[in-house]
Amino acid sequence: MRTAYQYRLRLTTAQQSTIDQWLELGRRQYNYRLAERFNWYEQNRCDINACPLICHLPELKDRPNFYSQKRDLVNSKKWFPEYKELPSHTLQDVIARVEKTFDRWLSGDSNGKRSGKPRFKGQGRYRSITFPDPVKPEHIDGQLIQLPKVGKLKLILHRPLPDGFKVKTATITKKVDGYYVTLSLQDSSVPVITPDVPELDNTIGVDMGLKSFLVDDSGNEIKIPQHYRKAQKNLKRLQRSLSRKKKGSNRRQKAVKRVAKAHLKVSNKRKDFHYKIAKKLLSQGKHVAHEKLNIKGIAKSRMAKSTHDAGWGQFLQILSIKAERAGLLAIAVNPNGTSQNCSGCGTKVPKELKDRIHVCPECGLTLDRDHNAAINIKYLAVGHSVNKAQITSDAIAGVTEKPALYPIG
Repeated sequence: MRTAYQYRLRLTTAQQSTIDQWLELGRRQYNYRLAERFNWYEQNRCDINACPLICHLPELKDRPNFYSQKRDLVNSKKWFPEYKELPSHTLQDVIARVEKTFDRWLSGDSNGKRSGKPRFKGQGRYRSITFPDPVKPEHIDGQLIQLPKVGKLKLILHRPLPDGFKVKTATITKKVDGYYVTLSLQDSSVPVITPDVPELDNTIGVDMGLKSFLVDDSGNEIKIPQHYRKAQKNLKRLQRSLSRKKKGSNRRQKAVKRVAKAHLKVSNKRKDFHYKIAKKLLSQGKHVAHEKLNIKGIAKSRMAKSTHDAGWGQFLQILSIKAERAGLLAIAVNPNGTSQNCSGCGTKVPKELKDRIHVCPECGLTLDRDHNAAINIKYLAVGHSVNKAQITSDAIAGVTEKPALYPIG
C-alpha cells in the first residue's frame, strides 16, 4: 500500500535561503534539459506536407534521454560548481520530470492520452524538490526530519506516521503560505482487498450538478458550497489593488502574495469539502456510482465558473483513491439518458435544463430530477438498463454488463 502524508515545515532563515537556492537551480536545470530535447525535436523532423522528394536534412543527432542527460550532470557540476551543493539524486529527479512531461507530449501516457507541449518554468514557477532516497527511521526524531545536505528540519507533526510504513521519498514544496514536506509511505504487508460485485443493495448512485453538489439515490442532497463565488468580492478588491502597483516594486510583490494567499484559501476549503464528502459516502461501506462527466467540455460553456468552483474532477479523483483503499469501487457510468428516462418504468420523459421536477406520464412517478437521475445511475452501475424496452428483462436477469471503473490516479 502506498500513501502520502504532508506536514508543514518550520524552517530557519538559513534553511529557507538554501531551499530557495535549490529550487532556482532545479528550475534552471529543468529548462536547460527541456531545451535540449526541443532542439533535438526541431532538428530531426521534417513536415510531411513540405518534404521534397530528395530531403537534405542536417546530420541527425541522438535523442536525449534520461540516462544521457543524467551522465551529462558531471559537466553541469564542472561548469557551475553551485550544483555540487544539491544531492545527486535530487538533480536526477529533475531530469526524470523532464523525461515524463516530454514523453507524455510526444507519445502519451499509459492510456494513450497526450498532454500539451511542455513549457519552460519562469521565475518562481518551480516549487518543489524531491529526495528520492528512502528516509531511514533514525532520521525522523520526534518533530525533526533529517534530509541530505540540508540537515534537520522542524515539522509540525499534526498526525503520527503509521506503524509499519517505510518512508520512500520526501518532497519539499514551497507554497505562498510557507514550506511543506510530503512523505511518500509504503507498506507491502497490507493486503489488496478484492471488492465485491456491485449489486443494488451494496451500491449508492449519486448525481452531481450545479444546483446541488450531489444527490444520492435515497434523495439525500448535499448543498454546493460555492467557495470561489463567496470569495469573489474579496478577490476583486485584492486584484484591483494589485493592478495599481508598479511592476517590479516591492509593494507589487506583497500584493501578489496577498492575492495568492486568497486563492490558496479557496482551494484548501474546496479540497477539505471534497475529502469530507468522499468520507461520508464511503463510510456506508457501499460502492459509489457516478456519471462519467465530460468536465473539460462543460468547463468551456457558460457554466465554466460554476464548474471550476464545484471541482468535480478533484472530487472524483479523491473518491476513487479513497474507495480503492477501503476495498470499494467508484463506478463511472454513461450519463446518456439518466436525466431523461424514468427510473420507475424506463419511459423517456424529455426535459429542459430549467425543468427540475420529473413527472412520468406512464407510471405517474413524481420526484426531483436529480433524484431520478441518481436512481438511474445506480441501475446502470449494477448492469440494469434504464430503457423501457429492456428494463423488465434486465431486472429479472440481474447483472448483464460489466461496470466501467473510474480510472485510479
